[in-house]
Amino acid sequence: MQLPILSVIVFTPLVAAVIMLMMKPTMKTEVRVTALAAATFDLFLSGWVYFTYNMQAAGYQFLEKYSWLPQLGISYHVGVDGMSAPLVLLTGVVMFTGVLISWGIDDRPREFFAFLFLLAGGVFGVFVALDLFMLFFFYEIAVFPMYLLIAIWGWKVTREYAAMKLTLYLFLGSVFSLVGALAMYFANYQMHGVLTFDMLELEKAGFPLLFQQIWFLPTFMGFAILGGIFPFHNWSPDGHVAAPTAVSMFHAGVLMKLGAFAALRVGIMLLPQGALVWKDLIFGLATVNVIYGAFIAMIQTDMKYVIGFSSVSHMGLVALGFSTLTREGMLGAGVQMFSHGVMTALFFAAVGMVYDRAHTRQIPELGGMIKPLPWVGVAFIIGGLVSMGMPGFSGFVAEFPIFMGVWKTQWVVAIAASISIVITAAYIIMVIRKVFFGEVPAHFEGHITPISALDKVAIVTLCGFMVALGVYPALMTPMVSLGVQNILRLVFGGA
Repeated sequence: MQLPILSVIVFTPLVAAVIMLMMKPTMKTEVRVTALAAATFDLFLSGWVYFTYNMQAAGYQFLEKYSWLPQLGISYHVGVDGMSAPLVLLTGVVMFTGVLISWGIDDRPREFFAFLFLLAGGVFGVFVALDLFMLFFFYEIAVFPMYLLIAIWGWKVTREYAAMKLTLYLFLGSVFSLVGALAMYFANYQMHGVLTFDMLELEKAGFPLLFQQIWFLPTFMGFAILGGIFPFHNWSPDGHVAAPTAVSMFHAGVLMKLGAFAALRVGIMLLPQGALVWKDLIFGLATVNVIYGAFIAMIQTDMKYVIGFSSVSHMGLVALGFSTLTREGMLGAGVQMFSHGVMTALFFAAVGMVYDRAHTRQIPELGGMIKPLPWVGVAFIIGGLVSMGMPGFSGFVAEFPIFMGVWKTQWVVAIAASISIVITAAYIIMVIRKVFFGEVPAHFEGHITPISALDKVAIVTLCGFMVALGVYPALMTPMVSLGVQNILRLVFGGA
């Protein structure tokens, strides 16, 4: 009997959360050790899934299916393909490094790690779900803890406002998507007389063109709000800034990918003809994301806002790649989800380390941080090189195919969007120069303590993935390409 490895990955953080909540509030060290053990175990299993995925067989693998509510056609159905396996690995990486970065949290660590792991379990569930009901079930589990994590442990100045804004935007988006999903569910029943939420069955439903034209946009955009699509993006930077470091890492590193992935999985793959009809609109909105996000990032003075708007810009590249509906564009978008996830996790980890010691994120107030914090400085520089799309790093492997796909679709847009590369380089270099070089302000002398060994492990882990993928793209591109082939078959193959 095959080990239900995906179920173990999904439920390990949920079980760990329950165990931690059952511990006494005074057992802070035990809570941290439990969190690290569970995160390490899930990282190992997610790596196992990724590296043992059978490239020759392709398609969905590690499948599990159990009937849950057969009267309504709801089943527990999970599996991974070339698009979702890298995202499962990404979640494992961010979860592991997030625990390391949060080791020093002393304000109710039991509840903090429990909510963080509840969030992680929901994210894993969305990435592996092949049942539409289960996808929504895990989607809501992933969104709900964000409110508590930001409102309780976030930045006191804006945490309540940011937490409520984030929650309202994301729940509103999920309502639109849920209505679209129910429309598909009942349309399939009318056409075939079968009640099912199974997405592999719904892919074969053959919904009428008019139906797809009507329901694609609300379904896609409802999820894309979590992916930071323009003009529904402005919850995201506020959420980044208010969240504690590990939550910012999850928020930008994984949750925004969850929105983009669900938009792809439910919107494009279940309503492919609708995607063809509306792709120009998505293409236009994503182009605004890319350019606008870069320009707004450039004028920020708070390091977290710089990275927050940078995420809006880089997630625009994901939507841009998807909307081209070309092999190159979608391949780049798939790799970009992983690359950007690791990169922003590293950025927010670095910013958190500076803030914990300097007690400010204001760029004009900082300087010379590479002297007391050399590891952090090097990490931020590596993240910056990835953000700029520098060859030899994962950002180049992701962004180059996206721009190839955009050029094939509309070369004028490719030239316009490429402006963002120059602007990104400008604000990243500016932040590096002002924050990490120059003289250390006198009032920081003697107050900037070195980072811990656990922080160094987190930095090396995140940098290692970005460099490895940049130097050896074949670690990921063939797998993502298999996922893209299936999507293009659904869109253009009449499936």
